[in-house]
Amino acid sequence: MSYFKHHVFFCCNQRNAGDTCCNNHQASALQTYAKERSAALGLKGKGSVRVNTAGCLGRCDDGPVLVVYPDNVWYTYVDKEDIDDIIDNHLLHGRIVERLRLPEDAA
Repeated sequence: MSYFKHHVFFCCNQRNAGDTCCNNHQASALQTYAKERSAALGLKGKGSVRVNTAGCLGRCDDGPVLVVYPDNVWYTYVDKEDIDDIIDNHLLHGRIVERLRLPEDAA
């Protein structure tokens, strides 16, 4: 069994001005929000959820993006409501949020 049930990586890459990147879409602020909300729901720690920042995940053109492991589900999002949907459905109840899911071949 893995140490965490889910590991969530937010691409928080910041590229040069004019280049597409996730951090141009509030990725860092929304990662902080996801981390704090997960903790408030009691999802933090061993056997539960870990929310981390990541450098470039290679999908900034699809972004902003996050990936949930070990499920290997990639999401895009716009705002806190989208992050709430991912937390409430995927992390709490194991239901993939299809409206936010990125196709596996969309790289």
